[in-house]
Amino acid sequence: MKPIHILTVTLLFIIAILLTMILLRQTRPEPPLPGPSDNSVSTFEDCVEAGNPVMESYPRQCRHDGELYVEAIGNELEKNHLIQLASPRPNEFISSPLTIEGEARGTWFFEATFPIVLTNWDGLIIAEGYATADGEWMSEDFVPFTATLEFETPGVYDRGSLILQRSNPSGLPENDDALEIPIRFSSVK
Repeated sequence: MKPIHILTVTLLFIIAILLTMILLRQTRPEPPLPGPSDNSVSTFEDCVEAGNPVMESYPRQCRHDGELYVEAIGNELEKNHLIQLASPRPNEFISSPLTIEGEARGTWFFEATFPIVLTNWDGLIIAEGYATADGEWMSEDFVPFTATLEFETPGVYDRGSLILQRSNPSGLPENDDALEIPIRFSSVK
């Protein structure tokens, strides 16, 4: 083969490769640039509202554009061996009067009670009271409890927290403990 033919074939081959690369680049969509976008998914609730499927695990999970969003349930899983809340459940809509039911280890009580606090979205206490043991509380076993809180529904934002505090007659910080779960108010004004 003559050197001119080899050079021509090589040049044609290089031109064909370059043209192919240009055509492929034009048909492939550009990846999104990092930074803010018009996609407003930043929480589990946003992910659900965007129509994404929810994984029925506990806590529930939702995936959007490769990101995993987990439902906030407070510290319920960490305190499950000490106190278990049957009602209300995390993120449940509540209204006044609120009935609270569950069971706690006898060590959570003092004189058969423990304090309960309800806060609004910014931590302001809107109700407080005491849960009462529905059985023999001087035990290390789980003891059923009930409580009722009356409150005025906050004027803005439907989110808040329910906090069930361990009785601590000593006042020592090392004896403090609490179960805190997020709740939602049924009818925000």
